[in-house]
Formats: sequence, C-alpha cells, structure tokens
Amino acid sequence: MAHKHRKIRKKRGSRTCGRGSHKKARGAGSRGGRGMAGTHKGKWTWVIKYAPDHFGRRGFKPPAERELETVNLGEIEENLERLMACNIARELEDGRIEVDLTAMGEVKVLGRGKLTRALVVKADAFSARAEEKLAQAGGEAVVPE
Repeated sequence: MAHKHRKIRKKRGSRTCGRGSHKKARGAGSRGGRGMAGTHKGKWTWVIKYAPDHFGRRGFKPPAERELETVNLGEIEENLERLMACNIARELEDGRIEVDLTAMGEVKVLGRGKLTRALVVKADAFSARAEEKLAQAGGEAVVPE
C-alpha cells in the first residue's frame, strides 16, 4: 500500500534526492559494492556490529570412517607366487605360508574362494568366514596391534 509521506516522495523534485552529489546515486560505487562485497575491508565494522557470526566455521563434523580394502582368500591363493616375488609372502619352517597384507595398507580379508594350503595371514580385519576357512586349512588369522 502506498504511503503519502514516504521518504522517496519527500525527496522527489530535488536534484539529488537526498544523496548529496547527483553523481553518488549512480551504480553501487557509493555504497562500497553490492551485497556483502567489501565486508573484509571497508565494511568490516558493519560486520562486527550487525553480523558477527557471518565469517568463520561453526558446528561439528564427525571423523570420517576408515575404508578398508577387501581381499578374498581365493585371490590370495591364486596370486601366491606373485606375492612371494614381492616379499609379501614367505614360506615358514613348518611348511605353512605367511602372507603379510599389512604392507599393502589397511586390508580386510573375506572368505570367498577355496584354500588348499595352510596360510598364516596378517591383516587389519577378517570376516568370520575367512577365519573359519583359514583354521580348517591349518592356517591362522593374525591381527597386528
């Protein structure tokens, strides 16, 4: 609804409409930019007074859950020769083969595949099925501390 005595109505008729020089009403230059422009510079005192929480971080971000790489027992058995060549696997004195997967990063061993040899596997995590299959084949699951 229009008001009879709005400020803009009062100022109409004068050359400058209450802006000082007639050049000051052009663009956004006379107000230091549009919007929040200049709030880290010339408008900083305005920010401190009227929007003190505008800048900076707030709140809590939960830590990211770690993602484990997964390896199946069948893959370990298929690639034993390659793992021995890379010094990740080695044969023990009792005939079992030790596979140290901690050198490959954080790894979880899953129980898919068949085991025909006794393996001693070192990894960060094991599924229940993988531990069961390793024990049945005469090996063991080792979680380093």
